[in-house]
Amino acid sequence: MVFGFLLPALILYGVFVLYPITQSIRYSGYDWNGLAPLTDWVGLQNFMDAFADPDFIEAIQHNFIIIGLSLALQIPFAISLAVLLSRKLKGRGLFRTMYFAPFILSEVVTGVVWRQIFRPEGLFDVMLGSVGADSLSREWLADPGIALYSLFFVISWKYFGLHMVLIMAGLQTIPDELEEAASIDGATWWQGFRYVTLPLLGPTIRVSIFLSIIGALQLFDLVWVTTKGGPVNATATMATYLVDWGFRRGQFGYASAVSVIIFVLSLFVALLYQRFVLRRDLEGALTG
Repeated sequence: MVFGFLLPALILYGVFVLYPITQSIRYSGYDWNGLAPLTDWVGLQNFMDAFADPDFIEAIQHNFIIIGLSLALQIPFAISLAVLLSRKLKGRGLFRTMYFAPFILSEVVTGVVWRQIFRPEGLFDVMLGSVGADSLSREWLADPGIALYSLFFVISWKYFGLHMVLIMAGLQTIPDELEEAASIDGATWWQGFRYVTLPLLGPTIRVSIFLSIIGALQLFDLVWVTTKGGPVNATATMATYLVDWGFRRGQFGYASAVSVIIFVLSLFVALLYQRFVLRRDLEGALTG
């Protein structure tokens, strides 16, 4: 009986997850253009070519730069806003909606809008000019030196609302009595937050960090719509590199090898994170 209920989900999982993964692994061993028969077996050559390509190594570095910036800037900013909007402030419901709204927008819409904002003499430059900061105007998405950081700003604008909502949900699980007890014991607001609230938020923050890392490793659509990995690969990620070689250059065997690398790297990071970071939270949940 139970298997009967699971069967439709297992079929869908097999067709849309397991089958594409196995086919990608299969294609990665061929020099294949996506149309001709699979005859030119090259073994691991596609993988070796990928790791020998400086552009691919640079794309990996960009993914990890975005991870680092997300952990250093995006998550702390989301925590700060979540704590602020959890207080009894006038209009906090409106602010919550405003901050979460960008996450609801599709990546395509977000990319198109911010591409127009960051274009030369666009809205961002006009805003700088209105406050007398014309000298700060740049080619925000065309300058290889700052394009990745401009793109990270767009990524943060799009996704920080998700992390904010997760942290706010975690804050609601913390009894008010704990903060009140700390205050009675003479703790300042910062001490109460540092030694009471923040440790209790640990499980929620760790989940938020995990989502941020995995999302950054697989980042594609927002980058592709905004910059297509340019200029001169300054914003390329592993996923944009894959699509460029697969659909624009017709090297589907090589692109399949890159997809396998992304999959293995993401799986390795996920298992490692679960083993050393989430294990205590998971064991606590199972025990409870």
